[in-house]
Amino acid sequence: MIGTSFLTSLLTACLGAGGGILLLGIMAQIVPPQAIIPLHGMVQLGSNANRAAMLWRDIDRQMVVAFLPGAAVGALLGSLVLISLPSDFLYLSIASFIVYLCWGPALPKIVMGRRGTLLMGAVTTFLTLFVGATGPLIGAYLKQLYQQRFTIVATLAAVMSVQHVIKILVFQQAGFSLVPWLSLAGAMIASGAIGTWVGLRILKHMPERRFAHIFNWVLTLLAARLVWQALSG
Repeated sequence: MIGTSFLTSLLTACLGAGGGILLLGIMAQIVPPQAIIPLHGMVQLGSNANRAAMLWRDIDRQMVVAFLPGAAVGALLGSLVLISLPSDFLYLSIASFIVYLCWGPALPKIVMGRRGTLLMGAVTTFLTLFVGATGPLIGAYLKQLYQQRFTIVATLAAVMSVQHVIKILVFQQAGFSLVPWLSLAGAMIASGAIGTWVGLRILKHMPERRFAHIFNWVLTLLAARLVWQALSG
């Protein structure tokens, strides 16, 4: 798991998305079911916070500020129904929206503004309490807003850090204790920081057009995985 954290952080840093879902899938084979999402949130908080710190100059701070209130509302609603929701429907819905954002027409301007960001914060934070990794969905949305690869990766890291902090607080309030997992999470965060550093070196030398092309296909493959996961039960 420590080695996987290195590889998935490297993947997310250089391609923009994908590491969180891959890590979640591997953790699901090892970690007890009730611990998967909160532990994943703690490790991903470290990974995203490291990436945001390394790219702090490229973060769109106005986007983060607009995202925060929606995330708080989504967490509140999610905490009220923190039960097992139909995951098949959630996976298919997320996959469909990702594909639309990657290959469909541009979103209307009203959706791309502050209200759209607020709604995205609420919806994805609600979903992350049940499906764990919503990074590809937010990444697909940010792709519609920005053209510069570092802005996409940095802003995604910042808003995901906010989301994971809120998620951890919700699970703590629900009575889940992260204390037994702190040593493992710390080691995974440390290896993830190294992976992030290596991934950002790769991203630095990647042409803008190539990044956009790869980013679209990475998100599409992740959407296909969600569809397969939903259909296979």
